[in-house]
Amino acid sequence: MTIHVVGGVYREYCVHPRWYDVFGSAGRAALAIASAGSPVVLHSYTGDSTLGVIKEKGAWLDGFEIAPTPVESEVSFKYLHDMAVPQVLGVPEVPYLPIRLTEEKVLRFGMMEGDAVVNATWAVYDPQNAQGGRPFGANGSTAAHLALVLNLREATQLTGMPGERPEKIAPVLARQENAEVVVIKLGPRGAFVWTAAGTAQVPAYRTKRVWKIGSGDCFVAHFANAWMHDGLSPVEAADVASRATAYYCETQGFPTRENLSAYTFSPVELSARYLAGTQRQIYLAGPFFDLMQIWMVEQAQANLKDLGLKVFSPYHDIGLGSAGDVVSKDLAAILESDIVFAITDGLDAGTVYEIGYARALGKPVIVYSERQQAEQLKMMEGSGCTICADYTTALYSALWEAVKL
Repeated sequence: MTIHVVGGVYREYCVHPRWYDVFGSAGRAALAIASAGSPVVLHSYTGDSTLGVIKEKGAWLDGFEIAPTPVESEVSFKYLHDMAVPQVLGVPEVPYLPIRLTEEKVLRFGMMEGDAVVNATWAVYDPQNAQGGRPFGANGSTAAHLALVLNLREATQLTGMPGERPEKIAPVLARQENAEVVVIKLGPRGAFVWTAAGTAQVPAYRTKRVWKIGSGDCFVAHFANAWMHDGLSPVEAADVASRATAYYCETQGFPTRENLSAYTFSPVELSARYLAGTQRQIYLAGPFFDLMQIWMVEQAQANLKDLGLKVFSPYHDIGLGSAGDVVSKDLAAILESDIVFAITDGLDAGTVYEIGYARALGKPVIVYSERQQAEQLKMMEGSGCTICADYTTALYSALWEAVKL
């Protein structure tokens, strides 16, 4: 039975790593489902150029069809890097008339430029908006069997329950939305799955590289395919989705069923202390003597905090000063921290010293360096530091080390 995917098809730009393509939530999800071998129809607002690109992408996939709703303007997402909050362009001042869809199986995403009114026997819904996500049925949508897949921010926004645990939020969401399945994505903790029969946790999987843009779309797509098309239980479907997302994050590609069968996945290790609520502190090492360096430290501090880590930043927490003013405080903070994230392009002497001090204390160190040659990083590599040339991969490497302590 065909899965109908309805949602946005958008242009996506990323400055660094440099990347430009046409996907959007629904475009990416439909291609992911088709790559897994299931028949799919994509429903979206599209301009001529975006429609042409999506048609090209799906031309080699069996069972991939498009049912476009033509529009003149196109929505674009612009990212400075793949962990950045995007700039959204081209959203019409007056939303387009809703796309109306009556089908057996539907995957629906929230959209920027309009809406989708769905009447389905089976439906999966991702509101796609942590600030203004709307309940599935608010626009008249109905489903005999409904699964909600969303992140914790979206779940707390829809329920008005900030700070609550997924175990408390999920049944409230289920009652509000008349859903029989609620899947709440929890970052390194994987995903929490609620059904009336019980709850379960599926793991996140560690990867050698992390490409963040579109990872959530892939999770929802593979969950919908496994649950609605393959008939797996919600827990089994969520685990398939988690594995497929790991594949996408590492390769930036959509896995086939054969890819998933052949691929080796390692769950993210979670310590008992982390699961009990202990927040690990990360020491943010890096120079901050010009605007470029300060900007990088600001970005890293914000992104590490968004990943749930407590960040000690000498720039923010101590500031500039003489050796007598700052050095003892810096070293004390390294001693009190659990892990060090070091920005090393330029090989600032202070940062190199902080790395050595942390390793002498036996603390894990994640080295982010794009410009330095391997020879220049030899001491760091030889002393057991994790070295990453990609910014997002470095951030997640720090997170994964922190949560297993």
